[in-house]
Amino acid sequence: MSSNITLTGRLTAAPDVRFTAQGMPIAAFTIVTSRRVKDPNTSEWSDADTTYWDCKAFKQLAQNIADSLDKGVEVVATGRVVQESWEDKQTGAKRSKMAVLIDAIGPSLRGATARVTKAGSGQGQQAYQAARQQQGQASAEDPWASGTPGTQQPAGGGWGQQGQGGGQGGGYDDSPPF
Repeated sequence: MSSNITLTGRLTAAPDVRFTAQGMPIAAFTIVTSRRVKDPNTSEWSDADTTYWDCKAFKQLAQNIADSLDKGVEVVATGRVVQESWEDKQTGAKRSKMAVLIDAIGPSLRGATARVTKAGSGQGQQAYQAARQQQGQASAEDPWASGTPGTQQPAGGGWGQQGQGGGQGGGYDDSPPF
């Protein structure tokens, strides 16, 4: 049984990415969480309840984490708390620890900005590139061609197309198409 958790904290180091024998990436990293408290006597702020969370992510998420996050970045992460158990190779003693299997993670925008770039994912990216190649030079030469492969809409997104009725002059409609 596992419990869901949301963590807001900072990475203690750059994520460490390793690969399984089958080539699957696994990212391992630590998130430190704490809350800030103000001492009423001195009016000074300090950290309280500091906790270090060992985290793991797999597959494309692991690769995205390694490409996007670094030491000291404040993050918001959701995942499942699990107990990992193993036997100590030197002493033979049974050991265990709590860890978080990350489902989603991103930079906190409380004190930073971020620019999101969608990561390609195999077949979807390949289909997009194939459609772009089929579109060829037509879109470069035709300013009215669709900016997105596989759509029949003009680059304007369908706003003000002819024949939608109700508009003024030239048969164009200023109302949105929904």
